[in-house]
Amino acid sequence: MRSPRTIYGPEHEQFRAAFRSFLQREALPHRERWLADGIIDRDFWKKAAADGFVAFTAPERFGGLGIDDFRFNAVIDEEVAYLGAATDAFQLTNDIVGPYFWDLASPEQQERWLPGIVDGSTVPAIAMTEPGTGSDLRGIRSTATRTDGGWLVNGSKTFITSGIQADLIIVAAKVVDPEINGIGLFVVDATTPGFRRGRKLDKVGRQAQDTAELFFDDVLVPDADVLGEAGRGLPLLMGNLAQERLAMAVSAIADAEQALQDTLEYVSTRTAFGAPVGTFQANRFSMADMVTEVRIGRVYVDDCIERQSRKALPDAEAAGAKYWATELQWRVLDRCLQLHGGYGYMNEYDIARRWRDARVQRIYGGTSEIMQEIVGRSIGL
Repeated sequence: MRSPRTIYGPEHEQFRAAFRSFLQREALPHRERWLADGIIDRDFWKKAAADGFVAFTAPERFGGLGIDDFRFNAVIDEEVAYLGAATDAFQLTNDIVGPYFWDLASPEQQERWLPGIVDGSTVPAIAMTEPGTGSDLRGIRSTATRTDGGWLVNGSKTFITSGIQADLIIVAAKVVDPEINGIGLFVVDATTPGFRRGRKLDKVGRQAQDTAELFFDDVLVPDADVLGEAGRGLPLLMGNLAQERLAMAVSAIADAEQALQDTLEYVSTRTAFGAPVGTFQANRFSMADMVTEVRIGRVYVDDCIERQSRKALPDAEAAGAKYWATELQWRVLDRCLQLHGGYGYMNEYDIARRWRDARVQRIYGGTSEIMQEIVGRSIGL
């Protein structure tokens, strides 16, 4: 069902084999418990870090591997999707949050923060979304007010991935200072007075990944814990969104590929009226359409992966890949569930979990409509 690919070399496939083996050994036996508990084990995360699958882009002097090749990130995103490992933690740390620390943090900040992130003892998160803002980063209402030696952060955030377990949180807040106008990125240690976690949110899907509300009440962030220049946070955030959105596209295509493989096996063996349901013309044509569309998506996303590995992927094209791949993923997952009939609606079948988990892909990281707006503006409209 998966098409031959040309973007990976032997080193990437060796990495894939090692990571797949790790997930089969350390994740899959615990998946059902994680889904029931709504959170993954910290010990699992430390084992993943010890095996080199966490923050491997970080410089070697901090324990990382110094690998700056997005194809390794893509391998991890794909294998998590193929195996249904029930965690977004790898994508969050390696693709989304990590780059802020190894690309924007000062040498002194890296000395303090990177060793813990690399060895898995420090779980990072990023807090951008607020109850009233969604995809509109310019509408952020949380504030950071200048005080002696630092900033007082106030406000609330919601839908924060790893919010329950996070030890170090990058908070986007509007700077309140007569000489500065804009958003800043303030790194909050979870032990800081005034920081409080709200409830663990009860989601439709992705139930093993903890997602939380976070609250900040006069949380003091020293000047030494500001990422980049206060007031320049918006362009810093925008600078990493291309990789974040591409990572979601990577997961989407891989998930669709696996759903099609599982569905092919099901419709080849499930019979109705004395014949496999996959042999009925309507179902055969439906499978043909989906397989063809996903193969097209694979070529498109692989081209984006290769360009991102060269730091040559435009933001608008990443936005396009994100909305196109996740919309395709949803159509495929929904049709695959339909082809399973009543069994597709049963939680014991993996297609049901994949269907639930896929729905948020069209929302987080920027809704499909926002992605279309970005692409539209990029062509002069």
